[in-house]
Amino acid sequence: MTAEAGRLWGGRFTEEPDEAAWRLGRSVHFDVRLWPHDLAGSRAHADELLRIDVLSDDDHRDIVGALDAIGEEFRFGTFRFSEGDEDLHGAIERRLVELCGAVGGRLRAGRSRNDQICSDLRLYLRDAVGGILVGVRGVQSALAQKAEAVLDWLAPGYTHLQRAQPVVLGHHLLAHAWALDRDAGRFADCRSRLDVSTLGAGALAGTTLPLDPAAYAAALGFARVAENSMDAVADRDFAVEFLAAAALLGVHLSRLGEEVVLWSSAEFGWARVGDAFSTGSSIMPQKRNPDVAELVRGKTGRLIGDLVSLLVTLKGLPLTYNRDLQEDKEPVFDAVDTLALALPAMAGTVASLVFDRDRLAATAAGGFALATDVAEALVRAGVPFRTAHERVGALVSDCERAGVELAAAAPDVLRAALPELDAGALPGLLDPQSAVARRAATLGPDPARVQAQLDRLRRRLVPRGG
Repeated sequence: MTAEAGRLWGGRFTEEPDEAAWRLGRSVHFDVRLWPHDLAGSRAHADELLRIDVLSDDDHRDIVGALDAIGEEFRFGTFRFSEGDEDLHGAIERRLVELCGAVGGRLRAGRSRNDQICSDLRLYLRDAVGGILVGVRGVQSALAQKAEAVLDWLAPGYTHLQRAQPVVLGHHLLAHAWALDRDAGRFADCRSRLDVSTLGAGALAGTTLPLDPAAYAAALGFARVAENSMDAVADRDFAVEFLAAAALLGVHLSRLGEEVVLWSSAEFGWARVGDAFSTGSSIMPQKRNPDVAELVRGKTGRLIGDLVSLLVTLKGLPLTYNRDLQEDKEPVFDAVDTLALALPAMAGTVASLVFDRDRLAATAAGGFALATDVAEALVRAGVPFRTAHERVGALVSDCERAGVELAAAAPDVLRAALPELDAGALPGLLDPQSAVARRAATLGPDPARVQAQLDRLRRRLVPRGG
């Protein structure tokens, strides 16, 4: 095979690459998506070469014009790769030489694929994070809108998937929104840390040409310049950090998806997922499956796998660049693509939910969910909590044997177990709506507090500059 036209090395070799070895190392089929960033870096490099007189004005004009033409070819899908193109960098240089002749070969002076790919990937992720943040805010907005509509609806709260204490549904939905808010913060923090220019690092030790790293940073909009050339080309922390944020976001989406699956089951009967976000069965005509929530839940495995893949690639690499680092891009691209699908799908699923208020209210106080309220009432009456806990636990056992809830227990049973409490206050104490309102002083589900946290969340969802 003849590959030299599209590869950036080979002068000291006397044999062509083995076919299998060439296919193993070829990356143009996936790194092609970096073309806008690679061309941007090339324009910035051409400007620097002009400044230090490596390029003449005419050379610079020809090269920049050819780079613009190549950009149009990519934009309109007319760029043609050859079998000899090893990677995107080589393909662009080949086409550059085709368009402007030997002068195109001057652009490679003073740079390496090592610093070039780091710059490309950082630029790509800087843009990708912006899109992901929009998607995260979309799911949060759907949760906020749904929480506002059902803000004070009673619902059972769970621990260990067993009914625990009553809450309001708005509080439950906002719990998911706040987890996503932390995800948004992690992505914003990740974007800030990856906003570093690496051009000028060369292969690992910079270059003897008087290139200005700060000029590259300014041209490409980076916030700062890398401190160390070796670290610049070896560092993939920024990609790991992105994938870690993506994996945790996936976990949060999966937990929300799992709850949608539970809520829409006949056993829970809390909610119905809209038709546009449900599917049927190929054999059972009656089935209505929450497949979007299940698929999002399943995609989380990919996101976690992407993170682990890159961590394993990095764990044994000496400084600086090693070809193993070619494996950095596909996990990143996969995570970006996965979230681009999952985030709007989950936002739509949440927006489509129709909740059953009566069903939720009927189950809110079941399973002795107000037993803790009774114990705390005894504490306010002067009983040590340890004693109150034991006495209310014994009362619950008596009610279970009698087959009744606390609110339906015989008055004499309640008086015997709770002599410190006013019998007239017991109905309010055992009312779930009153129970959630009693939680105004803490982080609990008092509707007024839930409205306040919803207002705070909405302020965070207002778009900001940058």
